[in-house]
Amino acid sequence: MLRSLVAALLVVASIASPLSAADSLAGHLGTQLSQIDADDFRGRRWQLEDFDQPQLLVVAFLGTQCPLAKLYATRLVELENEYASRGVGFVAVMSNTQDSIAEIAAFARDHKLTFPVLKDAGNRIADRLAAERTPEVFLLDRERKVIYWGRVDDQYGIGYARDFPRSFDLKNAIDDRLADRPIKTPVTRSIGCIIGRQKKADSDSKVTFGNQVSRILQKHCVECHREGEIAPFALTDYDEVSGWADMIAETVRGGRMPPWHADPAHGSFANDRSMSDEDKQTLYDWADAGAPAGDLANLPEPIQYTPGWLLPKEPDMVVNVSPEPFEVPADGAVKYQYFRVDPGFTEDKWLRYAELQPGNREVVHHILAFAMPKGTKRGLGAQHGYLVGYVPGTRIEPIPKGWAKKIPAGSELIFQVHYTPIGSPQIDHSRLGMIFADDSEVTHEIVTTSAVQPRLNIPPGDDNYTVTAVQRDLPDSQLLGFSPHMHLRGKAFRYELIDPSGDRSTLLDIPAYDFNWQTFYLFDNPMSIDAGSLMLCTAAFDNSSKNLNNPDPTATVRWGDQTWDEMMIGYFHYAVPRGEVKADAATMRQRAADEVRRNTRLRVFERIDIDGDGKITRKQTPAQLHATFDRLDRNGDSILTRAEVETGD
Repeated sequence: MLRSLVAALLVVASIASPLSAADSLAGHLGTQLSQIDADDFRGRRWQLEDFDQPQLLVVAFLGTQCPLAKLYATRLVELENEYASRGVGFVAVMSNTQDSIAEIAAFARDHKLTFPVLKDAGNRIADRLAAERTPEVFLLDRERKVIYWGRVDDQYGIGYARDFPRSFDLKNAIDDRLADRPIKTPVTRSIGCIIGRQKKADSDSKVTFGNQVSRILQKHCVECHREGEIAPFALTDYDEVSGWADMIAETVRGGRMPPWHADPAHGSFANDRSMSDEDKQTLYDWADAGAPAGDLANLPEPIQYTPGWLLPKEPDMVVNVSPEPFEVPADGAVKYQYFRVDPGFTEDKWLRYAELQPGNREVVHHILAFAMPKGTKRGLGAQHGYLVGYVPGTRIEPIPKGWAKKIPAGSELIFQVHYTPIGSPQIDHSRLGMIFADDSEVTHEIVTTSAVQPRLNIPPGDDNYTVTAVQRDLPDSQLLGFSPHMHLRGKAFRYELIDPSGDRSTLLDIPAYDFNWQTFYLFDNPMSIDAGSLMLCTAAFDNSSKNLNNPDPTATVRWGDQTWDEMMIGYFHYAVPRGEVKADAATMRQRAADEVRRNTRLRVFERIDIDGDGKITRKQTPAQLHATFDRLDRNGDSILTRAEVETGD
């Protein structure tokens, strides 16, 4: 649920948890709010006495671009609807210096806020309550003293989004107080974006936005942190960036930004987003100096991006993923949707760049695009005709000139789309943009294949369940890069190459896999692979309660489409000289299709084999599967073993 926003949550602060007693002593309990003197976005001036009537008052600090504040704004409206008649008032306070009145008005309108929304000029209210983050809530008693301070609940956090909260902290505090009980948990750790306070900049600082910081952000951050892209706020304009200075320093210091998860000990990658220690220190020094502007006439020339696309230029062709906008229901599990499009290709096309662009990021979890002969049945696996995918964190990476993917004449495009409901009906109309290479320029054909392990049986509570998968008999080729894929319990992923002599080398190691940043790791220089080599992938899963992303640590987890199921796919991409892929790729694709069918049979076998003894009888098997049962039961004893399923054609 709301997985598209989880990547944005990686820019927010520490993981939510109840504070220790020592922390509580330094907290805000008992602080009295003695004054409110602020305008709302309509220009009305509000005073503390305007809130005299409610018995309890919830003061919620929000921000227009903080992803958590966006999520919890709606939750606060729900709480007001529940408690307003019971003497509980609500007020939102916008203290970020970078939040304009127009942005606050749009935020209130978009989230249908029914309580006052105040612009806290000069952070006066935030300073009186010592508020730190957005969202952060304070429950005040009749004397307007703080009796609860912290988070709304624990549904969302750093890199995770639970379907439901496990702890309703603010609601519980209100209920305790209304029932005249001591508040059981009066302080929790709020998470979110650091409030962008108005600061006095150090005019003597040698580190300024104009001289150094703008260039660091442009190099490492602006690709995502710009208008219309996946990041929750832009980092291009000084007036806005200065309000995020402390937040930038915190996320960089904590290793959450820029997002890059490869162990530097293995491989050198063209799209490495990691930041040097020198650049990191520059950002820290700038924040400590109060974010001085410096000479804004010295800013670097802005990078020119393709309007509306990540592609290096306007696409040559744009295709809608679905013929009509798709209606996503408010809740429930939505089965994978498959859409077919005939692009009308009467001759072979060479695809140099492609971008799958979700029409509604809130509900589109992933999209995969395949080029298949017309009438081909879906479900042959990612190795068969795979063109491009969209997953959280997808970027468009440069590939060598003259390299492209082939779309044979007469192919149709098949799109697989995974939708995740968010609690309200939504509409999506995604699209595919394609840039073609000139036929005369193509020297190499790119092939995407993978090592897949669908036989997953992750026990409850296991924090290091490890499996392997192999793709054998690779051709003479140039290895381009990797795209590992797991779900919410994914912990670590490693690619190793075993050459024909048996030598084994690690190509990519991801010690801390992040479901929200499924990166394509692109080599600086393609790596030569000898025919007969194999790719070995090793993945580890954490199904314990230590994994905050875990939907249910008590569940046994198997392969499945939904995010609460698991997958283990080690995609990788290689190229062979044009004209040589025909035999090798066709053989590999057929082998991949056979593997998918075999793995599908094994998953069905495991569901029928309830006692786990590795055998099922014909009587146990549903009637519609008897023909398959009889074909695999070569000795005709009406008992099918796992070995027969694994070796059967």
